[in-house]
Amino acid sequence: MMDYYNGRILLQPNEIPKEWVNILPDLPSSMTPLINPMDGKPVPPEMAFAIFPKECVLQEVSQEPTIPIPNELREFFAKTYRPSPLHRALGLEKDLGLEGDKIKIFYKNESVSPTGSHKPNTAITQAFYAKKEGTEELVTETGAGQWGSGLAYGCNLYELKCTVYMVRASFIQKPGRKILMRIYNAEVHASPSKFTESGRKFLEEDPEHDGSLGIAISEALEHSMRSDKIKYSLGSVVNFVLLHQTIIGQEAKMQLAKIGIEKPDIVIGCMGGGSNFSGLMIPFVKDKINGVHPDIEIIGAEPRACPSICKGEYRWDYGDTAMKGPIVKMHTLGHTFIPTPIHAGGLRYHGMAPIVSILYNNKLIKATMHHQTEVIRAGIKFTHTEGIIPAPESAHAIKEAIDQALKAKENNEKKVILFNLSGHGFFDLLAYKEYMTGNLVDYELPTEEIQKALASIEMPKIDDTQF
Repeated sequence: MMDYYNGRILLQPNEIPKEWVNILPDLPSSMTPLINPMDGKPVPPEMAFAIFPKECVLQEVSQEPTIPIPNELREFFAKTYRPSPLHRALGLEKDLGLEGDKIKIFYKNESVSPTGSHKPNTAITQAFYAKKEGTEELVTETGAGQWGSGLAYGCNLYELKCTVYMVRASFIQKPGRKILMRIYNAEVHASPSKFTESGRKFLEEDPEHDGSLGIAISEALEHSMRSDKIKYSLGSVVNFVLLHQTIIGQEAKMQLAKIGIEKPDIVIGCMGGGSNFSGLMIPFVKDKINGVHPDIEIIGAEPRACPSICKGEYRWDYGDTAMKGPIVKMHTLGHTFIPTPIHAGGLRYHGMAPIVSILYNNKLIKATMHHQTEVIRAGIKFTHTEGIIPAPESAHAIKEAIDQALKAKENNEKKVILFNLSGHGFFDLLAYKEYMTGNLVDYELPTEEIQKALASIEMPKIDDTQF
């Protein structure tokens, strides 16, 4: 079945991908391991198994080109929200004056999941593996609340307790997400909180602390160490999370093929930790690396207030602010960096996924950054023309797609542009209200703040030559 008359390209439930695409064997430079902060050496398997579900740890380091998706998961996806639709943005194209078929804009609509974003693709998977090995509770952090909502949903499905430490700025800005998580039986704490040693330390320094993803990660990690029946769950950055999201790009490839498009010319996603961007682009960058489609342009869009790729440094850094978790080699603004409370809360992490960092360093992907006022303005245009209110995070991809389409129009080029609509913005209406009332302001991270955060990094000596 295919509905293209109204700009939608659909797949049947039996067309859900049977495997995840693993990019690790294809990377142009070696993936670095997670490092134990105690001794500067790679995290031993037993330490990783104590933190994450065992199957996720095995997937984190797998060199298999594809990894089978369990049938139980595929069946559940088929009963609920996958395959997600691919839309041609006909209304947006018309608004931009893109006549005919010379420039086409498509978006993969991940807002159709039960929690309104791409996050359940890995949340359900992690809950599934955790339940199988006897875990009783999953604990995590969340920025804007999309990830926390996804994990709360996944845990509720498998009758696991779920505890979420939500960045305080978003806890205040986005009460709807907090309510949704609690409806799914999750406990939700504003971070920094009084429930962990890490949280209390930051509250003592500033009782009104806005929080950061780095701090929330510290709290979640500390909480997860209370019992061997509790595991920590991540919604971005690490390899296995990006792996689980590749279902997005695989479906998009099949949907484009159904209407005779072999490949897009440009692939775009917003970037915070890298999960939704990677989920769309990994199947395409694999083709680029292997010479199948070497000319695909892949672009990640960041906020100017937290540009970890565009302005960060590629180096070893802690994944969390309190230095309780593993050390990772990635593009980073420094683990002590506290971002301004912009409305794109899911794009405020100090670091970037190692996979994305390696691809960027090898010039296989590009990065750009935008101010939040121009992003929200693009989101409003998308709402007017396509009828969907995008999350502020997703609106970064929309802004870049518009820019690329207008550039192609000016240069009289023929282009197929594909971007990921990673989630809807029904829980983010305050951002739109602030824009419409003239209260939304732009913020660009000063270079001196980045340098200060990077200069403060202290860690054990790590011998890169061993990897």
